[in-house]
Amino acid sequence: MIQFARKLRGIIEKAGMVDAATADALLLEAQRERRPLTEVIVKKGLASENDLLALVGKAANTPPIDLDKLRTNPEALEDVPVDIAKEYMIFPIDKIGSIITIAVANPFDVLKLDDIRIITGCELRTVLSTEEKIEKIIPIAYRSDEESVGEILDTFDGSDVELKEAMDDEEGMDLSAISDEASPVVKMVNKIISDACATGVSDIHIEPFEKKVIIRYRRDGRMTEVMSLPKRMQNNITSRIKIMSKLDIAEKQRPQDGKFQMKMGNKAIDFRISILPVIWGEKTVFRILDSSNLALDIEALGFERKALDDYTWACGRPYGMILVTGPTGSGKSTTLYSAVQKIAEPEINLVTVEDPVEYTLEGINQVPVNAKRGMTFAGALRSILRQDPDVVLLGEIRDQETLEIAVKAALTGHLVLSTLHTNDAVSTITRMADMGLDPFMVASSTLLICAQRLARKLCAHCKKPADIGEKALLAAGVLPEELGKEGMEMFSPVGCPRCTNGYKGRFALLETLRMTEEVKRLVVDRANVQDVKTLALTEGMVTLRRAGILNFLRGNTSLEEVTRSTMAD
Repeated sequence: MIQFARKLRGIIEKAGMVDAATADALLLEAQRERRPLTEVIVKKGLASENDLLALVGKAANTPPIDLDKLRTNPEALEDVPVDIAKEYMIFPIDKIGSIITIAVANPFDVLKLDDIRIITGCELRTVLSTEEKIEKIIPIAYRSDEESVGEILDTFDGSDVELKEAMDDEEGMDLSAISDEASPVVKMVNKIISDACATGVSDIHIEPFEKKVIIRYRRDGRMTEVMSLPKRMQNNITSRIKIMSKLDIAEKQRPQDGKFQMKMGNKAIDFRISILPVIWGEKTVFRILDSSNLALDIEALGFERKALDDYTWACGRPYGMILVTGPTGSGKSTTLYSAVQKIAEPEINLVTVEDPVEYTLEGINQVPVNAKRGMTFAGALRSILRQDPDVVLLGEIRDQETLEIAVKAALTGHLVLSTLHTNDAVSTITRMADMGLDPFMVASSTLLICAQRLARKLCAHCKKPADIGEKALLAAGVLPEELGKEGMEMFSPVGCPRCTNGYKGRFALLETLRMTEEVKRLVVDRANVQDVKTLALTEGMVTLRRAGILNFLRGNTSLEEVTRSTMAD
């Protein structure tokens, strides 16, 4: 690092931090004591570590980074052996495709960077850190399984994490079922949950394998491995989670579902738990239900103007049925909750039937489905209709019986909101007919059919302009008149410490089919799906693919994300 020390000496002198004589004296002291020059400067109080990083980063055109606040990608560690990391004083942070991001203390050593390219066979993206921090993080990141648990927990306080619901001894929960390792296991489970909540994760997966337990988070719809734990902790972690969820800790051969609530700082967060036996033990999945992240303002959901106008129009009708369709995890519940929030008024009796109740809403009567006790969607809906409702939210239409009751409710003066699992808005008509509903009843009862998907937003800090050929743009759905249009912005993902593989956050794509008189006529005449879609397009329907393309042209997302999350028209 002698070469870097001399370079740094020139940088601090040029910046006016010290004069030439003082800079020479600092360099001599660092060489005599065999310490990094950065350490000498910081200890003498001439500059902070961050100030030095900023100066060096500007001189080398390399962004500085705080290694203490990063989570490392294990794939990057596998490509750079620990002895290479120590010898070259570098630290691999992340790997995306054939590009590795590494932290370096000396960004001016071009020969060293060329060696790393040859060793890894990858292109490099460099960020700047200090020699001291790199030396500190290398042994932690490359630790063995036996060392990992203690080191992970040493960085976790956990004082603001608390299980809200008290354990009920009458339920048969035995706290002694967790072995002598109870304290670190409890702390580890709390850390897994706390880290997930702090980073906006929607699901936590705890997956047992032959020799280890993998912890993965689903963030913005994509899975990321965040932690590997020794196999010996597996049973204790599962038992701890079962106790929190009031499940049977002795039962290991059948699936179990439960829930619990934890207090994180000043807010309470609900968790839904699913435990499933697999070949190496029991896999646990948490669904995180944080009501503070629930966007209930329809305007904030990011719909296209046509879709937003259709949805708000339908929500303002006195009776009829609104259906939101899409796969699991496509944001249907949030869209329905936003409608409930808009409709709810003291003069309106609004009741929901859900399996389970995901978010509790103030002033709304919410009914949980319990099939074991005979409370099915159809049974609950029958009872609700005797409760003088104005608006009914039905969590999901799963069978013909439920569909028929919902349609009758919509035809007899109630506004009904529900979901179905179909691919797009138009095919929902066929799906309802397949479930045994007469096309006349579909046309008479339905106000609006929506199809929804979630697409990832590009990270605003690292996205780069995309160079995409006309042929690819036209094939994806960009209109010929939009090519080269002024104000059109096209970007692609890069990846940085603030995001996940170039994306951060998600937004909704909504396709709406408004049941106009012309559309109803085609439905009653049993017209095919394509004819209905053609008519809807002439009436201004914005398809899922088109909504995605419009967001791509605005620079909100990438073309790859649009083609991944939507089907071509």
